[in-house]
Amino acid sequence: MVWKYNTRTIKEGKAWTDDNGIQHPANWHVWTRQEKEAIGMVEVIEQTPPDSRFYTWSQNPDGTITSTPKPVEDVPAVDESGIPIIDPITLKQLSSPGLKTTFIQEVKQQQGSLLSQTDWAIVRKADTNIDVPASIQQWRNEIRLTASIMEDAISQVTTVQELENLMVKYTSNSDGTVTKTGILFDWPEEA
Repeated sequence: MVWKYNTRTIKEGKAWTDDNGIQHPANWHVWTRQEKEAIGMVEVIEQTPPDSRFYTWSQNPDGTITSTPKPVEDVPAVDESGIPIIDPITLKQLSSPGLKTTFIQEVKQQQGSLLSQTDWAIVRKADTNIDVPASIQQWRNEIRLTASIMEDAISQVTTVQELENLMVKYTSNSDGTVTKTGILFDWPEEA
C-alpha cells in the first residue's frame, strides 16, 4: 500500500515534512489509518499493471493505470502525413508487426531452440548413417506438431483477449487438483 501527502509519495521508513513545516518521524507507518488521514495523508491502492506483452500502459499520478491493447494485426507504416512508407528494395509498404506476428515468431524461435538440442542426432545420421533414436525422433515430431497447433491458434484470434486466453495458466482448485488452460508455450518434454 502506498500513502500520499498532496502529490508526494511518502516512503515507509523515511521521515518527512508536511506543508506546514511539521516533521513526521520515520515510523509514521505504525500510525492508525485515522491518524494518517487526519494530517492529510491518502492511501493509494496501486493497480497491477496489465501484461506488457499485450498492452501498452502508463501509471497516472493517482496510482491508476491507463492501458491500451496492442494491435493484433500488423499495422501498415505511414509517415506523419498519412502517406504509406514503402521499402525501396521490395517496393512494398512497410508495417509494424502486430501481436499475431510477434507471437508466431516467438513460437518459431522456441521451436528452433528446442529442436537444436537434438540436432546432433540428425547430423550423426547424415554423417555416419546411425539411426536417430526413436524417442528423439518422436519428440522432434511432437515439437513440430505442437508449434503448428500454436501457430494455427494464434492465426485464428481476432482480439487481445482471445490471444491472452491461449496462454497457459494453471489454477489450483479447492480439492487440491490443478486445472491447466491455454496452449501457448506448453512444449512437450523430451523423452
